[in-house]
Amino acid sequence: MKREEQLTHTHAAILAAAREQFLAQGYQATSTRDIAKQVGITQPALYHHFSDKEVIFLEVIKTVGEEIQTGITDVVAQTPADADPVEALTAVTEVLTKAHPRDVFTVIHGSFKFLKPENKRQLGMVFMQDYLMPLTSFFETGVVSLQDGVKTQDAAAFYLTSLSPLFNTFHHVGPKDASQHEQTLALVRLILFGVAVKK
Repeated sequence: MKREEQLTHTHAAILAAAREQFLAQGYQATSTRDIAKQVGITQPALYHHFSDKEVIFLEVIKTVGEEIQTGITDVVAQTPADADPVEALTAVTEVLTKAHPRDVFTVIHGSFKFLKPENKRQLGMVFMQDYLMPLTSFFETGVVSLQDGVKTQDAAAFYLTSLSPLFNTFHHVGPKDASQHEQTLALVRLILFGVAVKK
């Protein structure tokens, strides 16, 4: 393998290992030493490709964010106006759970206190552009009938922060033996319709 091909291969391997670790463990619990070890290189070799951990994290989140944006946009494009709102939002949710083994909100916002201001800004822009805007577009389709006074941006933000039960085994929604899809359906129903009936 030529040196240039080797460098490209190593660069991709670093990002793949970093993605796996950052998304599973979060920013703080992931070290460049662990990433390098998984790839089979030294830490100095890793720094030949990326200047620091923040740069790697941003690259990973940008890549995942693009996948999320594409996935949600595809779901929105394929959802007819008369679609079942639970099924439609479940399809959107499964775009997120397929890419994120941990709560996306926690992974991204949990990193903020450790990042330089310019990287925080970039991460905030990725979160807005690749997560919140596509979700807002979903709620703007009218498939989900929002209560009077609820803005589509607020619906998107509330929905995103309500997904944590899908990402842990400590507590989840639905029967204990429910499949991931059944848990997602149960949680989406709670998000859309709440837990109480108006009297």
